[in-house]
Amino acid sequence: MRHNDRADESDKRVLRRQILQVRNGLTADDVRERATALARQALALPELEHARTVAAYVSVGSEPGTLALLDTLRARGVRVLLPALLPDNDLDWGAYTGQGSLARVRHGGRMALFEPAGERLGPDAVTEADAVLLPGLAVDARGMRLGRGGGSYDRVLARLDRAGAHPALVVLLYDREVVADVPGEPHDRPVHAVVTPSGVRRFG
Repeated sequence: MRHNDRADESDKRVLRRQILQVRNGLTADDVRERATALARQALALPELEHARTVAAYVSVGSEPGTLALLDTLRARGVRVLLPALLPDNDLDWGAYTGQGSLARVRHGGRMALFEPAGERLGPDAVTEADAVLLPGLAVDARGMRLGRGGGSYDRVLARLDRAGAHPALVVLLYDREVVADVPGEPHDRPVHAVVTPSGVRRFG
């Protein structure tokens, strides 16, 4: 690891900590209100309006809320895929068929995640998606996303590249998480758009 990489990693850690601190200060009402606004903005995206398959995720804790969005996509007849975390931090996928189809799964000491309880479709299922909704902590003016540091979505993006798949990549954040600069690494790739409760911003 070069000196610069170490500096970037440490900058990322500081930024992650700052953002999580602000998120953890949100009340349940804050999270609910913003989830409604976020869903409204996201559902107006042409990339989601025309999508047949969307790979998404279930928000947990104070993350920008996704359930209202998932339910509306399903009601529109969209096939929604949700991730299941594998032991090596890669992601398998399963279909979302409503909130009754979710299982609460705890992975080691981490917080519990909501994963699809039904059939597993394999890590390559994400390559069929027309749009991929990515979790994150921040995005910058170039569209570079700051993740939580587990690397799961880096693998997803690499898999899409290898398959020659080009879905719309959309990150869901709170307004203040669109920042001037996210410390980057050579393998990072930009997202196409960020959706926040107050609007949509596109990149490149």
